Amino acid sequence: MDIQCLDAALHNRPERIAEKLDAALSRCHGSYDLIFIAYADCGTQGGVDRVAAKFGAQRLEGAHCYEFFASSPVFHVLADAEPGTFYLTDFLVRHFDRLVMRDLKLDSHPELKDMIFGHYRKVVYLAQVPNEALRDAAAVAADRLGLPLEIMETGYGYLADALTEQVVRITA
Repeated sequence: MDIQCLDAALHNRPERIAEKLDAALSRCHGSYDLIFIAYADCGTQGGVDRVAAKFGAQRLEGAHCYEFFASSPVFHVLADAEPGTFYLTDFLVRHFDRLVMRDLKLDSHPELKDMIFGHYRKVVYLAQVPNEALRDAAAVAADRLGLPLEIMETGYGYLADALTEQVVRITA
């Protein structure tokens, strides 16, 4: 079993995810009997599914990581209750400065904050692990966006189940 990661910054440019995924799978496709893509759709409008079909691979269910961490039913309740929610995960909290502040140019152009986040009403941190430092960092991130913070401990949700299922399939 091997794990190949793509740059998480691709989530800021979802139109490039399928292309990068296709390139990664093209390099290793003939070497494996089973390929599992630990990505949801991630804003690719079916791009991840098309690449998965091309290589006979499976992927995580759901539209994005927020859905597989929270679970589909819980995520849909959250999204329906407040569509103007900006979601954070442990990874996004850890890399908020790079993925949000720098990649969206908010560090050099703070005037963009209202343009990008002006319609958001709150931040929901979907915490995968109970960690006070991450909670504090999520609070700082929400404050930097000028939004109230809610914290929901989700664990790894469907991700843990899906990865366990794949390991069982490989070792069976």
